[in-house]
Formats: sequence, structure tokens, C-alpha cells
Amino acid sequence: MKASEAVLSVILALILLAAPVPSDGQQPGKVYRIASLAVGPSPVVRTPKNCPVQGNPHWQALLGALQARGYIEGQNLLIECRWTEGQDERAPALAAELVSLKVDLFLAFGATQVLAAKQASSTIPIVMVGVIDPVRRGLVASLARPGGNVTGPTDDAGPQIVGKYLQLLKDAVPTVSRVAVLAYAGDPAEASFQREIQAAARTLGVAVQSYSVRDPKELAGAFTAMTTARAEALLVLPHPFSYLHGQRIVDLAAQSRLPAMYPYREAVEAGGLMGYESIQPDIYGRLGSYVDKILKGAKPGDLPVEQPTKFELVINLTTARALGLTIPQSLLSRADEVIR
Repeated sequence: MKASEAVLSVILALILLAAPVPSDGQQPGKVYRIASLAVGPSPVVRTPKNCPVQGNPHWQALLGALQARGYIEGQNLLIECRWTEGQDERAPALAAELVSLKVDLFLAFGATQVLAAKQASSTIPIVMVGVIDPVRRGLVASLARPGGNVTGPTDDAGPQIVGKYLQLLKDAVPTVSRVAVLAYAGDPAEASFQREIQAAARTLGVAVQSYSVRDPKELAGAFTAMTTARAEALLVLPHPFSYLHGQRIVDLAAQSRLPAMYPYREAVEAGGLMGYESIQPDIYGRLGSYVDKILKGAKPGDLPVEQPTKFELVINLTTARALGLTIPQSLLSRADEVIR
């Protein structure tokens, strides 16, 4: 070997040694493509790929968690968003469309969206969010070992959460004896919810009557039936339907003068009496960890489904006054936020 060739070889070797090493599991120059399928409605301000731009703290928490792990949208990360806008029947076609884009991972928001993604692909990893009781819904085999291609954080501590809802409602209105329960017709988790509610109702000494709806046009009739049955309070079960149509439910509860417990703080901000749910920015922040582990090679079926440990109770005193209620101080002192 000539001296000049030897020098050149040394220089090239030094350049290779000095080159930055990609983070563990990351492919140099790799741009990851993630699909997002959610209920909606589709955001007013959005990117060309239909994703939220501003005004969505949950989405910002997710992006922040991804950025902290080295995934920067528009650089080494592309996110394609689609929205069912409350029409469950649109989910399968939208999921198939996203699969056709050759995405590396699916973010599915809500049980219907998770099921659609699961049916569209048995191999693309799916990280779920906004799902209650995923085992009962048949989305994962167990919380400890999900199996298949679905994992992610749940939105609840199990079906027993509905018993907690009823307990808090009774604490807010100690004299209540008849409670209406608003559910989404056909929800696979409804049977387990009803068992928990009935068990809690027996302990609390209240009677419960369920009203199931599938279409927003059925809501007015359900509230008329509640009034006819002389319901004294309302418990709204968690489901994307009740979230999407939260304002309409809040308005009908106000017209019917029913103090109501909601599974979403947004309903309380919209005028509902009280709400109890897991702290959502924490949940969305956890998504970043799941995405990072999977993109680095972990199998979804080996990643345990995490249950939330932090919940918040929000009470709207303006609504309480409008209903002529005095919320006991013992409950107010336990609230994480009181809207006055």
C-alpha cells in the first residue's frame, strides 16, 4: 500500500469513528410514519395531514412526550390523522386507508377505533388510548400480557370505576334515591358496568334505571323517560358517544333539572354538575413511552397495559346553585377543582 493510500485509510477510519451513533434501536435517517385514528370532531385548525395544530392540550402532551424521546414531527416523524366524527361506521374504511400508507404504528383513540385498526392489520403495532375495560371488549388478552398487536394505557381502573361515580353522586346529593344511568346501546362493557352499578346501588340504598341510546336523536326521548320515572339524578357512563355529545347531554340534564355525574371534565366545564376521570395529560404523556419502545423493537403484546393511578374530581358550583343544591363541604374539600 502506498503511503498516501495508508494516510487516506486512517482519515476515513477516524471520520467513521467520529460520526454520531444513532440512539439505541433508531435507524439513522429513518423517518417514522404514525397513523392516528380518533373520534373527533376533526379539528378546525390542523396540519395538511389533518392533525391538530393548537388548542388541544392532550395532543400537545403527546407531541411533547414524543419530542422528549427524540421524535420531532416534520423531521423524523410524520403523523397521519383521520377522524370518524362520531360516525362509528366510518372507522373501518379510515383504518384501511391509514394501513395503505404503510405506517409503522397506529395510535387509536377509543374502542371502536382500536377494533377497526385491529381488523385492518394484525401486524402493525397499535397503541390505544381512551379505552375502558379493554379485556372485556376483547381488544387484549389480559392487562399483564396483552398478546397480539394492541397495547397502551387504559382510561380507567377497571369496571369498578362506575361504582365510584355513583358513590360521588350520592355524596353530592345525599337525599337522592332514584338515579338514571345513561349508556351507549351495544357497548360490550355495559354488562360489566351494570353489575358494578347494581352492587354499588345496593350498598348506597338507591334504585337505578338504565337508558341506552345509540343515536343523538334518541337523547331527548331518554330524558323524557327519566322525568316520567321521577329520576332524581343522572350518571353518564363513559363512551366516546357521551364525550362527543357531551354538550347536548349537559343541556338536557339542565332542562330536566337532574344533577349529573360525568366521566369527563369537559362536561363539567360545559355546565355539568360534576365529573371524575383520570388525569388526561398524564395518560397522553404515557403514550410517548409506548411509541418509543415499540419503534425500538418491543412487541406490543409483551408491553403491559397500564392503568391510571391519578384521578381528578371537578365540581361546578354555578350549576349546583342553578339546581338549588348545596354541595356538602366534605365533598368540596376533596375536589381537585371547583368551578365557581
